[in-house]
Amino acid sequence: MRIGLITEGGYPYVSGDAGLWCDRLVHGLEQHEFDLYALSRGRHQEDEGWVPLPPQVGRVRTAPLWTAEDDGVTYGRRARRRFTECYGELVGAVCAGAAPAVDGASGQGARGGVGAGGGAEDLADRFGSALYGLADLAREKGGLVGALRSDAAVRTLERACRAPGALRTAREARVPDLLTVTAHLERALRPLSLDWYGDDGLGAADLCHATAGGSAALPGLLSRHFGGVPLLVTEYGVPLRSHYLALGPDAAAPAVRALLGAFHGRLAAEVYRCAEILTPGNAHARRWQERCGADRARIRTVYPGMDATRFAEVGESADRADPDTLVWVGRVEPAKDLISLLHAFAEVRKEEPKACLRIVGAPVGPEGAAYLGHCRALAAQLFPDEAEGVHAVGDNPVSFEEIGGPEAPTLADAYAAGAVVVLSSVVEGFPISLVEAMLCGRATVSTDVGAVVEVIGGTGLVVPPRNPRALAEACVALLHDPERRERLGAAARARALELFTVEQNITAFNGIYLQIVSHCPVRRVVLDEAGGPRPFAAPAESHVPGRWTGPTARVLPRTAPGWATTAPVRATPLAAAEGA
Repeated sequence: MRIGLITEGGYPYVSGDAGLWCDRLVHGLEQHEFDLYALSRGRHQEDEGWVPLPPQVGRVRTAPLWTAEDDGVTYGRRARRRFTECYGELVGAVCAGAAPAVDGASGQGARGGVGAGGGAEDLADRFGSALYGLADLAREKGGLVGALRSDAAVRTLERACRAPGALRTAREARVPDLLTVTAHLERALRPLSLDWYGDDGLGAADLCHATAGGSAALPGLLSRHFGGVPLLVTEYGVPLRSHYLALGPDAAAPAVRALLGAFHGRLAAEVYRCAEILTPGNAHARRWQERCGADRARIRTVYPGMDATRFAEVGESADRADPDTLVWVGRVEPAKDLISLLHAFAEVRKEEPKACLRIVGAPVGPEGAAYLGHCRALAAQLFPDEAEGVHAVGDNPVSFEEIGGPEAPTLADAYAAGAVVVLSSVVEGFPISLVEAMLCGRATVSTDVGAVVEVIGGTGLVVPPRNPRALAEACVALLHDPERRERLGAAARARALELFTVEQNITAFNGIYLQIVSHCPVRRVVLDEAGGPRPFAAPAESHVPGRWTGPTARVLPRTAPGWATTAPVRATPLAAAEGA
């Protein structure tokens, strides 16, 4: 079958958030054909280029989410009225109520909030109808960038905020707030103006697989709207949660936070309503989806797949570990709470004077660099250099290292150095470093955040976050008991090999692909020589070695939009050039 894989800020770019698991998925499913539709996040990402692509990638089409020039489209009087009506309905649904909530008894989506447009279901219908109305207008007239940035869009939003029944916080919006929200909505709705939805794009796919929710799933929604292509949405993070965290009290005014929170809540609910299947990466993401109206019957948890081979040697030789060493591995940033870890290690040293702590990781951005400097200063204060005599130079029991250095040339070497791996985060989604430690057969001590308990499954010790004393007691307990460490490490490795490998991930998605296409085949107008319908864009016979001489297909003509002028890019030649 042909899969339209939609990514945002990830695959096939070299520096992509979700690039690794997408790359493994595409390489692992060589029996299918993939077309990539990539939304980039910045010029730097585009300049770095793509990773080498396998032959089963037929073509790649890209579009920037970080910038958009005015398309120069001038609407006539009727088109302007049509835009105002559709955009007014969309922002009216946003201003009239908050994001959907979940019915705790049934688990089904109970649309939240009642506003100017009527009941909760009416608001959801208004939002969806307006969204597809704007998409229809963009397809017919050539784009929405100029219209979404226009004064008419600002005035339409202002009327919605002042309408009877609007959110109290929305009614308090001032002109700067309206301009901020209008600019954000223009960026979020840019996929509506893309030329990806015809027979030469996503309309030719048997299945659309969006690798994130939110704006990244909009192309999948539109391919479903225009061509009836079924949609699969994978969320290893939760975009709605990220928006809530990003729009904190210090980041935006109350009216801006309320309006953008309501918009992203409505968009998430529409994505979850239209997707044939949702695949969260853990139970934490699953609960967010259910609260936004997702039907439990259409949710399948698929854990991220990780390459176990690079940790095999360490996992099978536990004797490499230093019995007195604790190891922390990850990105250095405030959410990892290394401050609590250092205070906990000070308590550990009281019980185990020979204990050492190795912190292995690089800072993330300027904030991470400043945080690393603060951690170094705290370590120097808590653990002055210890020396045997007044003329000797002592060593600090805490070391700060990066992967690739002489002490930790590879990631596996970093985990191999210690008897216990520690995770001290206060915020965590799916803990990749914890799974890596499990694949290395290491006993772990973790804070109870995100999907940690779900991942560890009883094969490690879990303590409350921001509790240095509890963290220290758990570490000391494992340092004092080598047999327990060995039992927990072996159990952790067995669990990781069963649940979190690349093979498990690929097998799960292949089954889901087949399930969706078997229940929701695309009813495109493609006929074989006998005049019968052909269900798949790429028939199975096309993958048989040699030349297939079966009956040829004829595609009934379908009018393409005049503004869809961007031609698809063949991926294989460019991949070869990148590899060279």
